[in-house]
Amino acid sequence: MTGKKSAIAPDFQKRLERIDAHVIRPEEYEDAPELTDEQLAAADIHEGGKLVRRGRPPSPTRKKAIKLRIDPSVLAAWRASGSGWQTRMTKTLARAAPRSSASGRVKKPGAAAKKSRA
Repeated sequence: MTGKKSAIAPDFQKRLERIDAHVIRPEEYEDAPELTDEQLAAADIHEGGKLVRRGRPPSPTRKKAIKLRIDPSVLAAWRASGSGWQTRMTKTLARAAPRSSASGRVKKPGAAAKKSRA
């Protein structure tokens, strides 16, 4: 067989085109059931032909999921500090992380403090 087969049978395609072309008349609205609150809540919302995403918008700086091995006592202490412990841990790690300078050299945290003491 050399020809491509359509995924949809031709007669079915014609019926779909006829349905798409149908304009609903006012008297036909009586035949349509009313939408329930559950159906409306689950409906996709489109504005200007584009799907409107629900929920929290994506962050411009997405975080990376990694696997990090930490001593159980350290993890227990962070978790015991209450809600938001992961955010606080991220901020603490960010403060302790080495920074690169304009020259491309990596500065170790606390290096400036050591030089000023000397």
